[in-house]
Amino acid sequence: MRVDGPLPVSQDLVVEADELRWRFSRSSGPGGQGVNTTDSRVELSWRPDGSPGVARLSPLLRERLTERLAGSLVDGAVVIAASEYRAQLRNRQAARERLVRVLQQALAPPPPRRRRTAPTRGSVERRLQAKKVRSQVKARRGGRGADWS
Repeated sequence: MRVDGPLPVSQDLVVEADELRWRFSRSSGPGGQGVNTTDSRVELSWRPDGSPGVARLSPLLRERLTERLAGSLVDGAVVIAASEYRAQLRNRQAARERLVRVLQQALAPPPPRRRRTAPTRGSVERRLQAKKVRSQVKARRGGRGADWS
């Protein structure tokens, strides 16, 4: 994945490169002697409220995106941090990939509701058999009775 240029999230949403804000700092992860001299940690932030890509979404998708991202926004922005690699370039790629995953999950339709069904006869029998086995295990324990205090 590239680290510059637009960020395609879905066929409905493309985040332009100038909407992404990058911050770099020193990473606490692996890196040997170079860890104290290179800014390999990456923070990627994106504001959905002013994004032209979000404005082009249908009202349903826009509402779904804002609802699902509401709890994870930091001062109105989605912030992704990446520091698992030694190279800044790899961390930038990882941050972009992570942002795409977060936005794809936010745009995904809700799963179909589960219809409740009665338990099968086999599952009821297995549950009762397991209860009997557990009861026998407990019955075989010490069993000093009520005067064991």
